[in-house]
Amino acid sequence: MLEPITITLSINGLDTVIAVEPRTHLADVLRVQLGLTGTHIGCEHGVCGACTIFLDGATVRACLVLAVQADGCFVETVEGLTEAGDPALLALQEAFCERNALQCGFCTPGMLATAIELLREGRPLSRADIRERISGNYCRCTGYQAIVDAILHAAAKLAELEMA
Repeated sequence: MLEPITITLSINGLDTVIAVEPRTHLADVLRVQLGLTGTHIGCEHGVCGACTIFLDGATVRACLVLAVQADGCFVETVEGLTEAGDPALLALQEAFCERNALQCGFCTPGMLATAIELLREGRPLSRADIRERISGNYCRCTGYQAIVDAILHAAAKLAELEMA
């Protein structure tokens, strides 16, 4: 067992000081040590996208980031997005329900984080843009069509809110 290292993270706006083994991945710290189970662990190789979170404002695969690498960083999980009342997340949640874009829910937190990053860019979206961006997130249930529909629907809702 390696000597634990103390790191400081801002997780969903709360400063957190935690001791971690140097080889512990951020996904394991979030889920196991901190109980933030919205960060799902799927492949543990960065391929499936289930562990997608925001690290200093950009999406990353938490299974590929060592917790010590995130020392001093701002971490935002799907729980934090929910607590903050992010309008993009609210629009996406409604659209995912309305468009039947989720079934088992395993991919959903990572898919939402990926979609939020895309929506935050604020540019017009095509189906091809969305397909390309979510191509790094596996979904075994929906076939992606409904997810693309939901992201387009959420983008339209957000555009309406901005015009109002």
